[in-house]
Amino acid sequence: MTLPLLDARAVRELASVRLHAAPRPIATRGDHDLNLDATPERAGDGQSVAAAVLVPIVMRPSGLTLLLTQRTANLASHAGQVAFPGGKVDQSDSGPLAAALREAEEEIGLARRFVEPLGFLDLYTTGTGFSVTPAVALVAEGFTLAINPLEVADAFEVPLDYLMDPANHQRRSGVWRGQRRQFYAMPYGERFIWGATAGMIRNLYEKLTAP
Repeated sequence: MTLPLLDARAVRELASVRLHAAPRPIATRGDHDLNLDATPERAGDGQSVAAAVLVPIVMRPSGLTLLLTQRTANLASHAGQVAFPGGKVDQSDSGPLAAALREAEEEIGLARRFVEPLGFLDLYTTGTGFSVTPAVALVAEGFTLAINPLEVADAFEVPLDYLMDPANHQRRSGVWRGQRRQFYAMPYGERFIWGATAGMIRNLYEKLTAP
């Protein structure tokens, strides 16, 4: 299969017709995609915790890349995993996009003046009790990152073409809390992209490149 050439212009055009213009109120994607019998965990009040992440597509001269983070090993949830910058939606946030932009500034110092929001992926529920709104954006060159060491161990970029190639989308399984679960994985060099982040990347692939 020949994949479409994705440059900034193509991503903008596809985003305008394939991404959601507003955050989705009901989850249609999640860790349960490959585990239909799994029940997502909830917070203490029985509700999922609202969260948002920024899906930053960086415009490099050599091609588009996806900016990702490696979370620190001491966090309460998803410790040590590869993730998009993001976190819980605070009451002070005007919505998921505002939360994603704020978290990107707090976690990796990505100034919002470099960020061009394009739209939203499907709402994604995790097995750990979060309902995550992924906000997709193009990021212009010229930014300088300032990593918050309390939350982020490292930040790195992966070529978007690599992540949009379904040949690099693996299905793996492991035992979590006594149950065998399947999950997407997209290894890239020494980086192991998996779980919810890989699931959201799979959703991005379906929106931008799948027929």
